[in-house]
Amino acid sequence: MSKLIAVCGSPESGKTTLALKLAQELYYSMKTSVLFLSVDLTVPIMGYIFPHCKESDLYSIGKTLDKTDIYREDVMKQIVTVKTMMNFGYLGFKAGENKYSYPRPTEDKVLELFRCMSEIADYVVIDCVSDNEDFISTLARREADVVIQAITPDLKCMTYFASNGDAYLGCADKTAIVMNTTEKDLYLPFDEVKNHFKKVQFVLPYSYALKQQTITGTLSERLADRKYREVISKLAKAVS
Repeated sequence: MSKLIAVCGSPESGKTTLALKLAQELYYSMKTSVLFLSVDLTVPIMGYIFPHCKESDLYSIGKTLDKTDIYREDVMKQIVTVKTMMNFGYLGFKAGENKYSYPRPTEDKVLELFRCMSEIADYVVIDCVSDNEDFISTLARREADVVIQAITPDLKCMTYFASNGDAYLGCADKTAIVMNTTEKDLYLPFDEVKNHFKKVQFVLPYSYALKQQTITGTLSERLADRKYREVISKLAKAVS
């Protein structure tokens, strides 16, 4: 049976790279089929992960959500793949699209999208956005088998959850908290943030190699950073 994993958290907590590297690790370690979906319309994922691809080689999940009824074939038509990873697919919005490009999807449509993705792949990893008014992200947290809450060791993250923590109360019993080190700073308040959230299960180290992937547009490739991959591998095993 397919497993749905939602990755959410505070702004600039590295949710997208965390969700993507988790999805890739599930694919490589579990030798199984995986779909990665980003619902971000502020920074559409296709332009972020595939900046060097032709426009004609990229697709948009918005086309699927815009249909009256959603079927498995509608989802499969919008999957972007890479030659080196069989049975791994990317779904998201294209560069140039924004929240005004498509009508707001209904709950029925979003649930149909989740159902179709679950029929296609053994693991579905959804990269949610921080805006609690985003309908797809809200339903992803509700429907997910596992919710990964990304935090960062800074006051901005703590302030965000002080104001928005109620949105995560309904999924607390299925949540794994991951501290994502997105900056290289020796004086980040790791212990203070850990004590504040109390149940931090994983701490992802800062990765220069990951930073380079974001700069060069090569996030679709497997990360070579051994220390980072050791932690993401443990996280993959915990949620699989």
